[in-house]
Amino acid sequence: MSTVIAVILFVGVIAYALFGGADYGAGFWDLTAGGETRGHRVRELINLSLSPVWEANHTWLVFCLVTIWTGFPRAFTAITTTLYIPLGLAALGIVARGAGFAFRHALTERQAQRVSGIAFACSSVLTPFFFGTIAGGIASGRVPSAGHGDALSSWLNPTSVLGGVLAVTVCAYLAAVFLTGQAQRRADASLEHACRLRAFAAGVGGGVVALVGVYVLYSDAPRLFHQLRTVGAPLLVVSGLCGLAALILLHRGRPPVVRALAALAIATVVAGWGVAQYPYLLGTQLTIQQAAAPSATLWVLLVVSCVAAALIAPSLVLLYTLQLQRKLG
Repeated sequence: MSTVIAVILFVGVIAYALFGGADYGAGFWDLTAGGETRGHRVRELINLSLSPVWEANHTWLVFCLVTIWTGFPRAFTAITTTLYIPLGLAALGIVARGAGFAFRHALTERQAQRVSGIAFACSSVLTPFFFGTIAGGIASGRVPSAGHGDALSSWLNPTSVLGGVLAVTVCAYLAAVFLTGQAQRRADASLEHACRLRAFAAGVGGGVVALVGVYVLYSDAPRLFHQLRTVGAPLLVVSGLCGLAALILLHRGRPPVVRALAALAIATVVAGWGVAQYPYLLGTQLTIQQAAAPSATLWVLLVVSCVAAALIAPSLVLLYTLQLQRKLG
């Protein structure tokens, strides 16, 4: 049962990486769009794409936090008492991002709009970076099972920095792919071409970061490197092939296919990390079974997760479908 709950938790992590990641990546392109005149069309496309869905995507983050807190309280305690700095910075980034995005539309003064836009864009880059450092700290075994690990070296280390940079590039890639489809649906050929170039650049950049990461993991997280090279290798191969196919198809104008391939590439990377971690939840410090709550709690959590999926998943599917059909913005 503990393994089943761990799988459910990781499904939530993958969902947040995909849907939340695309939202964060849109902020990256907002930040790099240029001045008011040059970046106006890109920012307008981002606003139209994000407005109906950006708050809903945090559902996955709440789900993950509740699941690990309830199902694996020892791990939750260890993570929060060790990685409280990046967790706090990520939470601050989420709040600043939401406030910036909301106030950018509500304020009338140009200077205030500019400040709100900067807050939205910068926090959209920093928040996934901090989430990536958290994942790197956990994966590299720097979170002790008893908690209260080193507050700095637990997330300021080569593997964590790699995780942060990779998270930012992945988010940028996903967002550019989704924005390419949105531009095509709006019959804006020049904007579609610009978004396609951004997606290609971010995809190549992500590939380069991943290749550099091989050497980082080899020297800084040997156990994780070994597991990724063995049990996680099939998933990483699938990810690489999907990512390469998506880049090739980008220039052939097939956004739905590219979007599916890009999502599969990211999902298999995250799944590869989960497979490489197994059976540990915290590096090599704490196994899934050791961290699990009592069996009765896990059964209740399983039932609640199934009910939540039955209630929430159709609503989110409907929301995303209406957005893709341009019926919400």
